[in-house]
Amino acid sequence: MYQALYRKWRPKTFSDVIGQSHITETLKRQVAEGRTSHAYLFTGTRGTGKTTCAKILAKAVNCEHPVDGDPCNVCPSCLGIENGTFLDVLELDAASNNGVDQVRALRDEAIYSPANVKKRVYIVDEVHMLSVPAFNALLKILEEPPEHLMFILATTELHKVPATILSRCQRYSFKRITPRDVEKRLTFVAGQEGIDLKPDGAELLSRLADGALRDGLSLLDQCAAAGGVIDSAAVLEVLGLAGNLQTAQLMDCILQRDAKAALLLLNQLYAGGKDVGAVLNELSTLTRDLLLRRTAPEGGAALLSGGFDAATLDRLERDVPGSRLLYLATTLQRSTADLYYSSNRRTDAELCLLRLCDETLSGDLSALTARIQRAEDTLARLPALMSSGALPQQEESAPARSAPKAPVREPAQKPAVKTSPAPADAPPWDEEKPPLPEEPPFDEERPPLPEEPPETGDPSFPERFTAVEPHSEPLAVHASAPPAAQEPTAPPPAIRAAESAPAESVSGATGGAAWWRALAEECKGRLPPMYRAFLDKCKGELKDGTVTVYAPDEIVKGRLDNDRVLSALQELGALKAGGPVTVRFSVGSGPVSSPEDKLLDLIQMGSQLDHFTVQ
Repeated sequence: MYQALYRKWRPKTFSDVIGQSHITETLKRQVAEGRTSHAYLFTGTRGTGKTTCAKILAKAVNCEHPVDGDPCNVCPSCLGIENGTFLDVLELDAASNNGVDQVRALRDEAIYSPANVKKRVYIVDEVHMLSVPAFNALLKILEEPPEHLMFILATTELHKVPATILSRCQRYSFKRITPRDVEKRLTFVAGQEGIDLKPDGAELLSRLADGALRDGLSLLDQCAAAGGVIDSAAVLEVLGLAGNLQTAQLMDCILQRDAKAALLLLNQLYAGGKDVGAVLNELSTLTRDLLLRRTAPEGGAALLSGGFDAATLDRLERDVPGSRLLYLATTLQRSTADLYYSSNRRTDAELCLLRLCDETLSGDLSALTARIQRAEDTLARLPALMSSGALPQQEESAPARSAPKAPVREPAQKPAVKTSPAPADAPPWDEEKPPLPEEPPFDEERPPLPEEPPETGDPSFPERFTAVEPHSEPLAVHASAPPAAQEPTAPPPAIRAAESAPAESVSGATGGAAWWRALAEECKGRLPPMYRAFLDKCKGELKDGTVTVYAPDEIVKGRLDNDRVLSALQELGALKAGGPVTVRFSVGSGPVSSPEDKLLDLIQMGSQLDHFTVQ
């Protein structure tokens, strides 16, 4: 009669046990030295050798001719225990004998001496299934057993065993068998049985076994029944895992951000009878495998699900950042959990695929992260694009600046806005940007507006204010300027002009947008970052000794209207106005910026950009 492979190739000695040397060596030494305990507790997942080691230990302690702690398997005791004809070694299933009456009967029978062997051994499998009264009935005999009695308890759920039982047993934890050990054992068994098992098929079976050698042998037995060569494709076909190839294809569409192809493939799977929840679960498993291979390429092989071959995983994870895989795993987990409450599972699955293909559709921080990542990728490709000629070089556009250009637009002539005269000891208007040798210095009283023709007669003067095309030529002038002209810490010209503007008295002093910008920049140095962002959203003005700060809404006003911000604004505002000032907050758009203020904004922006580039 045919016998299943996992039964036929069950280890008969400690030396045959695979992957549990830390336990078998200890048990062999105890048997060889005669120092065995009266109670053992074997814990671990299924198929790792708990019951097998319990039977080997029962034979070893009763063997008439042990060999270095291993049973000889030829003496009458070993043969009787192996065949199950000796009733002194009894294997019980606690799942079906979990009542207190069965345990009491076992306890009453255990006091009698064995009839055929030296020790009476009770192997209780799945001991965590015993009831609380049954555990209490077993406790006394475990604490003070007869000399001829030995208990071997096995469980897959250690946390369900009472602490009183644990304290009376020697505990041994069986670990999962590594895929490499499972693969070696499957290859050996296939060679002995004449099964044509290919290396890729053995690798796939070892991962599908999930650390349980018994499961691996059962899968090999199932594949061998189909006949022929057993490779990875045959394993997927026989075990019904051929759909994993379509799952990998769907993941490829997601990674390529091809939403159309992903939806069409989902529709094909749905029409073929595939549950959308199962599709998302398989995608989640595949994403987990890809993430484990990315984060733990060496030791993560033992953690893989085994449903996908190494070639498929290598192809999918190429050029995919870990953050994207983490986003896919999180989104799939959330969507899979929400399917339980969904009224239209197919629609929710399709929405999930759309979010997987495009992170910007998620509507949370992942969308912002995706946009930042795309911007960083674009910036990283700029040098390559410029070197290949896809973008114009700065050197090619520099000569064009020497030719006079027409103004960008020619609006109607507006009256000039007069500014406060600068004091005699004030620095030049453009101290950080000394003029070219052929360029006369700017007017110290006020610079010309963009709409006005330049008074200096320089044909290139208008484009210094239009800022239509940034070029590298002004930067070269700054780089070659003498060290005295380069002051990295100097404030922008607009702020210096506002700072140097005199005020006759506090009661009659006025300050516009430039004055407020200078005050806000100085206040930022005294305020925490949480206030700086709100201060940038506000506008302000000084009028008749009162600094009015206009907030865009009540939220910004509530964040700034506190003693810390008020004291900083009052102190620095008094220094800039020449006397004490009053600060009040208001909700509104603030004063309308004049053309001069807009010009100052452009000058300040250009000065800051030039200053940053030179540094």
